[in-house]
Amino acid sequence: MLYFPPTSGFDRVMIRPLALSCIVAGMATSALAADPPATPAALVAQAPAHAWKTIAPDSLLVMTLEGGRRVIVQLAPTFSPSHVANIRALARAHWWDGTSINRVQDNYVVQWGDVTEKKPLPKNLSPTSPADYSRQRATLPIHITPAPSADAYAPTTGFSDGWPVAMDREAVWLPHCYSFVGVGRNLSPDAGTGAELYAVIGQAPRQLDRNIAVVGRVVEGMALLSSLPRGSGELGFYTPQEHAISIVSVRLASDLPEAERPRFEAMDTASRTFADYLRLRANRKDDFYDRPAGGVDLCNAPVPVRAVP
Repeated sequence: MLYFPPTSGFDRVMIRPLALSCIVAGMATSALAADPPATPAALVAQAPAHAWKTIAPDSLLVMTLEGGRRVIVQLAPTFSPSHVANIRALARAHWWDGTSINRVQDNYVVQWGDVTEKKPLPKNLSPTSPADYSRQRATLPIHITPAPSADAYAPTTGFSDGWPVAMDREAVWLPHCYSFVGVGRNLSPDAGTGAELYAVIGQAPRQLDRNIAVVGRVVEGMALLSSLPRGSGELGFYTPQEHAISIVSVRLASDLPEAERPRFEAMDTASRTFADYLRLRANRKDDFYDRPAGGVDLCNAPVPVRAVP
């Protein structure tokens, strides 16, 4: 309520229009204050249905650990076709059943597979090579949304087909961001089969880009992986005295009964909503942020992914 002390008639004539304008301005200010400031999280929560794309069930890898705990990996066949084909073959052969998470290195990776390295592999796996670490841009008719900031590890970066990508004039590749999944290998020219996998649980080790195949990202279960006990052996491997976490099963969602299939959507990186999301990630100015950064690292603008009931 606005209060004005008694005045002369002349003053009342002069003050009343001013008081009215103050009331209107106050109402406008209150209306603005009632609207929450735009944040990336708010934008994602309000994103329209057409801004999302369904993730194919044969691109979801469901890993069940001891105790019924679950980790789900989204595969990236567009950018790692040879390794993803092998991973699908391994899952359909139930090859990972009975193996374990055997390495947890702090601020680096969680790794799983056959710690003995003696378990026979399926015979239908495809050969791989370091050439599989990237794809030729000319062979990928895909839309690329440019990243808003320069990158220290690649001439250009952006987002395509639901993934962050790094590029030069000829090639495009997936980066080693937090939660991304890569393929363990021996010394080059070995490029790994896809049987030994790891997830990044620390600061993005981008120096690994184009040195190891990146095949996907964890879309459920990162809190579990990142909080596992660290291994005390070399490179974070569990010693015989430590408990390696058993893997009960690994299946493609497409091979599960319909009622048991997890369903996820990723934001369409070619959409206007995603462009707005990138702008907000690079220029936060809300109740908490006083100074916008004016930029955002490729790995610090994760493509939103959501579970669908």
